Amino acid sequence: MNNIFPVITIDGPSGVGKGTLSRQLAKILGWNLLDSGVIYRILALIALENKININHEEKIAVLIDTIHIAFINSKNRFIISLNGKEVKKNIFTENIGNYASKIATFYQVRKNLLMYQRTFCKYPGLVADGRDMGTVVFPSAMLKIFLYASFKERKSRRLHQLHNKSFNVNFRTLLSQIRERDERDYNRKLAPLIPAIDSLMLDSTHLSAEEVKTKVLMYIRESLVLSSTVLYNTTHNQG
Repeated sequence: MNNIFPVITIDGPSGVGKGTLSRQLAKILGWNLLDSGVIYRILALIALENKININHEEKIAVLIDTIHIAFINSKNRFIISLNGKEVKKNIFTENIGNYASKIATFYQVRKNLLMYQRTFCKYPGLVADGRDMGTVVFPSAMLKIFLYASFKERKSRRLHQLHNKSFNVNFRTLLSQIRERDERDYNRKLAPLIPAIDSLMLDSTHLSAEEVKTKVLMYIRESLVLSSTVLYNTTHNQG
């Protein structure tokens, strides 16, 4: 696939800082954002709310035709819009995350979502966050980052993130859910979580979010042929 507009992909497992990095880059560059994990989480939420069996692939695949999701930069934060309304429900719980991970193994769901995800590639460019952005959805992306971290660090970050969102977390359950999701993501037959051959690998274990952002901006400057406008924004809009 040849992208009409430039794309940067950020892939990796949960808890490595993909979401934070992707939102920062989209803001700095003034580009569009795609958080593919949010799409799967929304499908999981809709299925649960409508009492659709989470294992019923065909019924869940059909839901894709009923949703329009947008990531809107509003007052320096990205809000998630579903069919024109901001999503305010708790879609970031581990429970929803695990259901989303199960849905992501379904062939028909991924097939239906492929073209939909590609519609996010619009002027002036796109930052795409996920697990198969660089390998399947945008294989000709201009820059591909694969972000990873130790399991211990990922566990700690996820626990901190959930506590900040005021979610009650059972520590053992959280560990089990992270391991279960990793097992499913890395070993699924369809679009497994693996780095693209041309990915730049970045270990975020001992790096702050600010340090990760700085390194990736350096990659962007070194690896991409960007217009003078984008280079100006990269230099002056890091706040």
